[in-house]
Amino acid sequence: MRLTLVATCLFGLERLLGEEIEALGYERIETMDGRVTFSGDEEAVALSNVFLRYAERVFISLGSFPCESFDQLFEGTRALPWEMFIGKRDAFPVKGHAINSRLFSVPDCQKIIKKAVVNRLGDTYGLSWFEETGVTYQIEFFIFKDRATLMIDTSGTPLHKRGYRREAVAAPIRETLAAAMAAISRPREDVLLWDPLCGSGTIAIEAAMLHRRIAPGKSRPFAAEQFPAIPPSLFRLAREEALDGEIRDSFEVFASDIDPAAVALAHENASRAGVGDTVKAFVSDARKISAPGRRGTIVTNPPYGERLMTPAEVEKLYRELGVHFRSLAPWQVYVITSHPQFEKFYGRRADKVRKLYNGMIPCFLYQYFKNDFKKESRG
Repeated sequence: MRLTLVATCLFGLERLLGEEIEALGYERIETMDGRVTFSGDEEAVALSNVFLRYAERVFISLGSFPCESFDQLFEGTRALPWEMFIGKRDAFPVKGHAINSRLFSVPDCQKIIKKAVVNRLGDTYGLSWFEETGVTYQIEFFIFKDRATLMIDTSGTPLHKRGYRREAVAAPIRETLAAAMAAISRPREDVLLWDPLCGSGTIAIEAAMLHRRIAPGKSRPFAAEQFPAIPPSLFRLAREEALDGEIRDSFEVFASDIDPAAVALAHENASRAGVGDTVKAFVSDARKISAPGRRGTIVTNPPYGERLMTPAEVEKLYRELGVHFRSLAPWQVYVITSHPQFEKFYGRRADKVRKLYNGMIPCFLYQYFKNDFKKESRG
């Protein structure tokens, strides 16, 4: 069965997501902010959920149509083949978003779509009432610039929830963003990757999983595993392929933090993720770390001054990190923060700045490829 699939992601990760979709062998149809549409089949549903490292969810798109009125929304929804997936006893709740469109009331759109699906399925199955006690098919609508796309969620729990982080410190970084930061830093076997403000260890863990080719979804369930239209064997085969593709080498990651409780949590999470032998977690002050006589890369997510520390404390920390990281030259440094004046307090312009989002918080990834501090600094 040929399917149109939609993988959503945090803003700024579309290129990375598109590249890994193509690496799985599927053709991209469209890329827009926060989502990549591609063509696949039932196997693609399993493989994309198990292997996509930067996606938040994977949807099956039932179709798209112009939508400037509630009548158009109803008729367009009713025309879609919902019976291909939803059975007479199945549940089909509705949620979604409307952006830059004439139809902007989400509750009203939910009611219209629900009514249209009930109407379509009622005609198909000869029913006027649905008990909705069977498999759950979460319907998601996306109305953008007066065009509606209707989808079924195949992931269930968001894909950034890998399963290894049962607990986290305050203000954790999302796993998908941590994986993207690790990828952008280009982890290599002969280069130590170190997060000196590791919190619950997410960046270090995602870097280790990326380098060792550990599929992020291999150990968690997905909504589509309950869909009769998707053979269960496809998910079993996807997980087997994931296990066969894993590698072990001498790649090493340091995860340190000044808080012993955070370090203990990072150690537990790394063990749960299957990278406990790759991630070395220990207590250390980021402002006092020293290079262990080898090449290295700092990849870290310091406090922003929003939920952890006061703005004044954060600015002082940035100054101290900027001064101390000079001693690690020529190590590369990658720092993500939402603070608008990070470069001023750090003491140097970044070689490259990339806008990303940590959940809904707009951030910037400051990349220092030549950590020599010879360039003219700000402030």
